[in-house]
Amino acid sequence: MPIGPARMPLFDHLGELRMRLVRIVACLAVAVVVFYMATPTMGQFLLMPIAEFLPENPATGLASLQAIDPFEAFAVRFQISLWAGIMATSPVILWQLLAFFLPALKPEERKWFIPTFAAAVFLFIFGTVFCYCIILNPAFQWLTDQAMGLGYVAPRMSSYIDIIIKFELGFGFAFELPLIVFYLVIFDVIPYKKLRGSWRTVYVALMIICAVITPDASPVTMLLMFAAMIVLYEGSLLLARLVLGRRIKAQNEALAAEEDE
Repeated sequence: MPIGPARMPLFDHLGELRMRLVRIVACLAVAVVVFYMATPTMGQFLLMPIAEFLPENPATGLASLQAIDPFEAFAVRFQISLWAGIMATSPVILWQLLAFFLPALKPEERKWFIPTFAAAVFLFIFGTVFCYCIILNPAFQWLTDQAMGLGYVAPRMSSYIDIIIKFELGFGFAFELPLIVFYLVIFDVIPYKKLRGSWRTVYVALMIICAVITPDASPVTMLLMFAAMIVLYEGSLLLARLVLGRRIKAQNEALAAEEDE
């Protein structure tokens, strides 16, 4: 997919943006149509981590959810297919978005384009896999346990699928944190020394972010996400230290000179 020139008239930039958005929408629409036909299988796949907390369909032996009306079943199938389409086309979406902003970068900065694209896709997918394998089961166990002594949980199709997808997308985007930290250092937005020295403030900010973006607002989910983001943050600082040693040294020298003045 071609990259636009660095300098273009405003309307040419808008035209390129429209072209890239059309590509994204077209790819996503095709993926949604294809995945809509396979939503029963994908739905069971989504429910696997929490199947022990759901009633079993006697006819199939699979986890079962209840829909209040036929429109709810259609809406849930569309939601599942849209989520699967976003996941499947995420490389195309990220490529188109990054390619639109690429001309604004300096030639020495463009060398980071392909690594950024690959890292963004990997981190997003890793976040969703982490959520699926580690987070969903304890989160739903804690949530369903809250009904003990009060009643029973009737698993409604729209509610359960919606919260699972929000979990997946939330963790997928949250795991882009190392990329954000890495580029804050590269572009001198926040020097490495300040990021390293302000770890208490960063930890509090991450805790607040985790409390906001976790869809169930349970302490179990929030703490699990917080622990994962702390590991990602510290790992990204370590990676920046190893890869950008010279740049960090120059930043430290500049900060020291400012303090001396």
